[in-house]
Amino acid sequence: MAHIIVVGNEKGGAGKSTVSMHVATALSRMGHKVSALDLDLRQRTFGRYVENRAEFMKESGLSLPSPEVHDLPEIDSNSLKPGENVYDHRLSAAVATLEPDSDFILIDCPGSHTRLSQVAHSLADTLVTPLNDSFIDFDLLARIDATGDKIKGPSVYSEMVWNARQLRAQAGLQPIDWIVVRNRLGAQRMVNKEKMERAIQMLSKRIGFRVAPGFNERVIFRELFPRGLTLLDLKDIGVKQLNISNIAARQELRDLMKSLNLPGVSVDF
Repeated sequence: MAHIIVVGNEKGGAGKSTVSMHVATALSRMGHKVSALDLDLRQRTFGRYVENRAEFMKESGLSLPSPEVHDLPEIDSNSLKPGENVYDHRLSAAVATLEPDSDFILIDCPGSHTRLSQVAHSLADTLVTPLNDSFIDFDLLARIDATGDKIKGPSVYSEMVWNARQLRAQAGLQPIDWIVVRNRLGAQRMVNKEKMERAIQMLSKRIGFRVAPGFNERVIFRELFPRGLTLLDLKDIGVKQLNISNIAARQELRDLMKSLNLPGVSVDF
């Protein structure tokens, strides 16, 4: 059975597609067969990222280890029973087709609540939730008091993950390994950053997720997207000497991959 990684939250701009592409490409580079689904059927940022990669390889004559992105199959609505949802069947059919020939299936969710995203979360063996390091994004996980020191209760996204966990338990599946990835961390120690760190740690114990380091805000991520490249491809395209920022970014990716603790994965880059 393929291990299913779902990258999701319900807020745009948190770096989901960047995390998805780097995790999927890192796994591909380590020799794993990675299939991918982009559930943002309108914007398709992750899908476009992989398409840009294919175009770049064709134009440059390079062959780079890559995930394979697949479209959701169409389902004949006449074949559905009363009350069944077509999106449930599209996603389950896609996963069933990809599982026999994949080590990992990575599913990138849209930055909003959709039926597809809800179903995908219930399929997750590993759930990765990128989160900008601010209380605006934190509000997606939990409601907090004015001081930032007291958690009032879980918020909408945490409740959706809880429901997904319940569905998996009812089906006799292993619990979701939920990892919240703190993205766009500032380099300096600031009061807001320290409050975020305390709040995240408090909430992780309360609702059951692990915390992993993400990526700092770096210009290189915006530069890599049009060519579909990742930090691990730089030497392959002729960058002989990485600058300090690039080296630090590779270390962030290495730390993230280790934190995910995926089955059968030995981080060796």
